[in-house]
Amino acid sequence: MKQFLVFIGKIIISIILIAVFLDGIFTYVFFYSKDIGKIETVFNSKAKKYDVIILGTSRANNHFVSQMFEDKGLRTFNYGISAGHLFETSLLLKLMIERKYDIKNIILEADLSLSSENQSEGISAKFLPYIHNSDIIKRHFKPDENFNKLYYIPFYRYAKYETKIGFRQAFLTAIHKKTNALDNLGYYPLVKHKNGNMKNNIANLDPLPHNKYYEEIKSICKANNINLITVMTPMCENIVGMNYFEKVKKAYPEIHNYENVVVENKYFSSCGHMNNTGARKFTEIILKDFFNR
Repeated sequence: MKQFLVFIGKIIISIILIAVFLDGIFTYVFFYSKDIGKIETVFNSKAKKYDVIILGTSRANNHFVSQMFEDKGLRTFNYGISAGHLFETSLLLKLMIERKYDIKNIILEADLSLSSENQSEGISAKFLPYIHNSDIIKRHFKPDENFNKLYYIPFYRYAKYETKIGFRQAFLTAIHKKTNALDNLGYYPLVKHKNGNMKNNIANLDPLPHNKYYEEIKSICKANNINLITVMTPMCENIVGMNYFEKVKKAYPEIHNYENVVVENKYFSSCGHMNNTGARKFTEIILKDFFNR
């Protein structure tokens, strides 16, 4: 019996040591990554200076043409992240401030995302390689019910989110395999798809009366003298539940409602995402309204 317990103990110790070793290797790879994605690039960056940065979900990533701002003399980058939520947007901004980014204006896309304080697991996972190296990331994740496992169990975060930060992603990062996330100054243009979903129903959505992460973003901007421009971006003409945007405006009067400035389906790739032609039309309006350009 004693020999059996010793054998089991050796196996457990071996597993722990392997987990610690793998955790160290994976973390090292991500810690020195850059030019891969927006999160990795911000974490591993130094002070930058921008006239405008764009934050939000795919409805920011696909709707604001960065080069059009640049053409008007405004140094700009689109840090919108497809599938992201305000949880990730707030954290990304905190990292920028920590790295002493000099930002004059932030355009924040916040409409559908105001209905939830949940994190997007696929996106939030990309912050986790740095959780032991950043108090900001640690504090941001601390309320998570899985925080203790993510923080204290070696390699747990890499195993749990294997499809996002597991072996394949670590390997691609190690060989500096670039993605298109940073192309076009962060803007991702869409085309008109023949089979694009041109119907959407948001009738059951309600904005939270006090979205924690939106309030964090507002507080950060106020504390750092950043002009925050929060907007609701266009939806296609077939959407059901358009009164959602009226509810957002009632809950957050400071948010500018642009959901109906571009509505024709020809300007959309899907009901919630404009194609490149629609995005350029929309960006022209934003430049004129907020920057007189």
